[in-house]
Amino acid sequence: MPQLDNLHIIIAEDDYDDADIMLQTFTNNPNFSKVSIVNNGEELLNYLKDTSNHIPDIILTDINMPILDGIEALQEILTDADFKNIPCFVYSTSINPAYKEKCDNLGVKAYLTKPYSFEAFEEIPKTILTIAAQ
Repeated sequence: MPQLDNLHIIIAEDDYDDADIMLQTFTNNPNFSKVSIVNNGEELLNYLKDTSNHIPDIILTDINMPILDGIEALQEILTDADFKNIPCFVYSTSINPAYKEKCDNLGVKAYLTKPYSFEAFEEIPKTILTIAAQ
């Protein structure tokens, strides 16, 4: 990843409350200049494939979503020549070893646990930036 400022992140999150918190959290972080939200993996893929959209610098997806879950979406994204170099992160309310193994095998940068407090949500952008810088 070139620079770690003026970043565009796309977040796939089906829970509207969590999506609002994530939007606010990333918008408040000065390293992120654009935050896009989609509701599921299918919308994430459609966003990426729409040539009128700019390709994001980072992808963050929930795992458990309707229509197409985060892992299914990442299987397509991380095997697509146009998107496979975008750093991808997942987060979920549970640490399911089978999900984590699938994510690791796909090349996901990190498997994060979805926090329960607003203050903890504020750590997610910092964690992503730290990992992306490595």
